[in-house]
Amino acid sequence: IITRAGVRLPGNIDYAGNSFDSFPNGWAAISGPDAISGSGLGQIVAFVGFLELFVMKDVTGEGEFVGDFRNGALDFGWDKFDAETKLSKRAIELNN
Repeated sequence: IITRAGVRLPGNIDYAGNSFDSFPNGWAAISGPDAISGSGLGQIVAFVGFLELFVMKDVTGEGEFVGDFRNGALDFGWDKFDAETKLSKRAIELNN
């Protein structure tokens, strides 16, 4: 949504001098004639894989539900909500 509105990061995305706004939006950024390189796509996939395997997981076993990655550190008042409010907030987040 943000890139379709024309908001792009400033500067270059690589050492070759390609700027962020030189790449198209959506699927064309992956498979079109002006797509990012295969090594760039590989870096993105490797980074997401690293996050999935090592960062975004329930380390302490304290998760109340699937996707609860607070690990006993981040709360932001979650424990003060009643069950109905928690259910509503999880539903809103899943629908985003």
